Amino acid sequence: MSLRNRTHDPRVQATILLAPAMLIYAIFALYPMLNVVVLSFQKWNGLDPQRPFVGLANYQYIFTQDPVFWVAFRNTVIWTIMCVIFPPMVGLLLALGLNQKLFARNTFRAIFYLPVNIAPIAVAAMWKWMYDPFFGLFTEILTSMGLQNWIQDWLGDKDIALYSVFVAFLWQSVGFSMVLFLAGLQNVSQTLVEAARIDGAGRWNIFRYVTLPALRTTLTIVLVLSVISSLKAFDIVYGLTGGGPAQSTQMLALWAFTPAMQIFDFGRGAAISVVLLLITIVVVIPYLRWTQKHEEAEQ
Repeated sequence: MSLRNRTHDPRVQATILLAPAMLIYAIFALYPMLNVVVLSFQKWNGLDPQRPFVGLANYQYIFTQDPVFWVAFRNTVIWTIMCVIFPPMVGLLLALGLNQKLFARNTFRAIFYLPVNIAPIAVAAMWKWMYDPFFGLFTEILTSMGLQNWIQDWLGDKDIALYSVFVAFLWQSVGFSMVLFLAGLQNVSQTLVEAARIDGAGRWNIFRYVTLPALRTTLTIVLVLSVISSLKAFDIVYGLTGGGPAQSTQMLALWAFTPAMQIFDFGRGAAISVVLLLITIVVVIPYLRWTQKHEEAEQ
């Protein structure tokens, strides 16, 4: 085959077009990921040119001696469960409401999506002020309503701090789920909806038997992205509480950062990162395979 004919081969053209992007991805994503895995079996303070191999010592330490790892693991599990339930649920409700023929609905869509574009650290600064138990917005509102007894140290009470941080996260992230569901709702067959109405189906039955099945792919995407986002929660937690009080808001992603950047034990931080990566793989891949098999069985 001549060189000219080869360049017209769709596979060759695809390779040529994808090569720059794949090279950038390999340099800035795959290589750092592999380097973290290697570093998790070494001991390194970030400055010493020598990185002695220590085997599984870092993993043994975080599993058996690290007093914070299992607290962070428990908080991450709670956070992930909340992320799988609330942002998709609220996002779907908003999408269903804003998919109706409402006055200025595009304006409302933009308003609900706006927090997604704000940097998490800026969101943390805003909500830290609102949560202030002395001069914060919530304190002023409750005081003006005569509900001073409801005022809490939202970020200082270890029993409610994690949930207070999650409310700020929900405010920022729900718009993303809303947009995905709005896009999915455009694929709902209006013919089937009208046919269901003619047959006497109510709103709930139309949603259950027509809308929801059409949103199955979108729901899968939203749930997978919610799990991935929850497992790497860092910015907003760091900005609001830094993991406190008493590690009550500590997360695995934040705790992977802390040993590396505060006590310069990069090997231990890398080991926590690898554990977090494995958790993500174990959770996401089986769900994707189960969803794919379920869709193929229905077809």
